[in-house]
Amino acid sequence: MGLRLPMIRLTSGEVNQVITGTCVIGRAPECDFPIPADRKVSRRHCMIDVGLVSVTVHDLGSRNGTVVNGKPCEAAELRDGDELLIGDTILHVALFPHRVRELGRGAQGVVELIEETPDEFMAVKTLTEQGQVDPAARDAFQRELDCTKALRHNNIVDFLGSDSEDGVLRIRYEYCTGGHLTGPLPIDTAVSLTLQALDALAYAHEADIPVALADGGTAIGHGLVHRDLKPQNLLLTGDGRLKIADFGLAKAFDQAGLSGRTRSGAVGGSVAFMPRRQLIDYKYARPDVDLWAITACLYWMITGHAPRDFPPGADPVAVVLREPPVPLRDRTAAPAGLAELIDSMLDETVDAGPATAAELAAALSSAS
Repeated sequence: MGLRLPMIRLTSGEVNQVITGTCVIGRAPECDFPIPADRKVSRRHCMIDVGLVSVTVHDLGSRNGTVVNGKPCEAAELRDGDELLIGDTILHVALFPHRVRELGRGAQGVVELIEETPDEFMAVKTLTEQGQVDPAARDAFQRELDCTKALRHNNIVDFLGSDSEDGVLRIRYEYCTGGHLTGPLPIDTAVSLTLQALDALAYAHEADIPVALADGGTAIGHGLVHRDLKPQNLLLTGDGRLKIADFGLAKAFDQAGLSGRTRSGAVGGSVAFMPRRQLIDYKYARPDVDLWAITACLYWMITGHAPRDFPPGADPVAVVLREPPVPLRDRTAAPAGLAELIDSMLDETVDAGPATAAELAAALSSAS
């Protein structure tokens, strides 16, 4: 992310302090960061200078010296994650924006938790080095950016911005502290979360989305199909709200075939939560594939299993193409009306039942 704010945090044990400007570290009580208990620390040991473009540490003629990452120095530029040894006291340096940890990684992208300013976090998705040189990966990343930027809904992860520092593409999202869905869950909880997802899908399936066409022009697509709904893409906020994430495979379905971004025969998404018709006709997938997938997620929330069994060594695509879903009540006890609705939505041999997210939400509310 690079240093964009003149601010750092020093941490020693349970003590941490955010610093702007200059900070004198030493044993004297008047120091900005006092270390009174360490007798090897001089009264005025060193000074940290937080500038607009760099952060430096300067030894102030201390008796035992200032050590940065194991090397004694009179002056040094500090980086995020550096370690200062002052006497016997270790100080950890965090520069903002500060990388906290990796949240997830795929073939072309990595998501990291970034502390943008003290106690303000966001999730940042970055194309990997491999993705940077892969035109298809860059197209998918740009599609995710375009789709997410155009969507504003309480149950869709908030888009916070994007950048391309040094040509590296990044998308910034709100950080959902509850992580992704885990299961099995109580039926009432699972249904409530699914209804929130369906509200988001009803909105997305009617949203206007900018589409880059294969001829270089642009168009406004009406209605967005996600195409990759699975538990890992259903996130929870700190207060328990569900948010749909990762629109990297999404597309405006009324412009299918016009962007040139999806090759004929291409398949994307998690096969375990994908309907058979999406495998057969991925390029022209319509909102009904999202209804099947969110129902499969509800099935998983209730049972802890995907609708189909995938034996070890079996080709997962062949399983989806040949095997029917296991009836819900063969997995676990559930109300008959709810099980009947879920089984009927997952049955691809018939064309009946709710056809929109709103209709499915109404049916689910009645069945539960």
